[in-house]
Amino acid sequence: MAGHATSSFLSLSLHLLLLLLPAVTSDCSAEPDHGALFIFGDSFLDAGNNNYINTTTLDRADFWPYGETYFEFPTGRFSDGRLVSDFIAEYAELPLIPPYLQPGVQQWRYGVNFASAGAGALVETFLGSVIDLKTQLSYFKKAETQLRQELGKGKAEWTISRGVYMFSIGSNDYMSPFLTNSTILRSYSKSEYVGMVIGNLTTVIKEIYGIGGRKFGFINLPPLGCLPGMRIIEAEKRGRCLEKASSLARLHNHALSKHLVKLEHQLVGFKYSLYDFNSNLRKRMNHPHRYGFKAGKAACCGTGRYRGVFSCGGKRIVKEFELCESPSEHVFWDSFHLTERAYEQLAYQIWSGDGTHSSSSPYSLKNLFEGL
Repeated sequence: MAGHATSSFLSLSLHLLLLLLPAVTSDCSAEPDHGALFIFGDSFLDAGNNNYINTTTLDRADFWPYGETYFEFPTGRFSDGRLVSDFIAEYAELPLIPPYLQPGVQQWRYGVNFASAGAGALVETFLGSVIDLKTQLSYFKKAETQLRQELGKGKAEWTISRGVYMFSIGSNDYMSPFLTNSTILRSYSKSEYVGMVIGNLTTVIKEIYGIGGRKFGFINLPPLGCLPGMRIIEAEKRGRCLEKASSLARLHNHALSKHLVKLEHQLVGFKYSLYDFNSNLRKRMNHPHRYGFKAGKAACCGTGRYRGVFSCGGKRIVKEFELCESPSEHVFWDSFHLTERAYEQLAYQIWSGDGTHSSSSPYSLKNLFEGL
């Protein structure tokens, strides 16, 4: 048993080293040809930071069958393979962007990933188990200092100003009260609570802007109540969407869209892309065959109705789980996250601008990386 664990750890370490080799061994004197990618948020973008913090398996994905499709081993990503951010890095001709907490990675000229599964814009969201957005910002500030030491003041400022800052945050702020039986939503009106989330996000955006960041990419919130793990919360609904959660996501998305327009007018040089994750995911859930999927609502990995019980891998509270034969036929990988194939489709839309929130998003991520 111990020998098997040691062998698995050595194999995982070797795979991680090979994946990170382009970023680690690059010529320190060379200036990147493309803007760096700095990633903030939650499990939709976490490339493995939670592997290195003291948390539970509810917020970790460093065990089989996570990662089985592309990496052929678990990396900490909540999918069978790559995430949106991995594809964006590929389209931008960057190497895979490493997690900030990955040991041995000290060069971040191509960017760094600060995202943490379970994280929210509110510090109170899953407090003590995740890296909240404020802490992610503090890590960015440390990385920025490191960049100045590594590249020198001029090149570091060039990297920061040309970089693209990608965000996926808020889902956990609105799901956690339903998943933990919290009473926080009784203390605030819906608009007040959304205002707190948007306010914290805005503070982080402005701080990054103050450091020199100018180009931002945002992913709005999915229809939260329709994720497999949310459909099963109220048994009497018989698998229907949890409307209370979805309505919060809609309010958030409306507020985010309006607020980004304000920031564009307030902050000189601020440019952004806003991807409509909500409507584009709903299209795939409701009409999976149009997008090459067979299952739009049931997850590939988990148990119970829609495989909505968060048991994928058998290392969480419920140990029983089922695993589909072909993840690429499913939109959802587990109770809350998507398959690599779904992420790839969404990433291409984010990159190309097909599917952005057209009423307020004048740019695609490709525009931002190419310097407009």
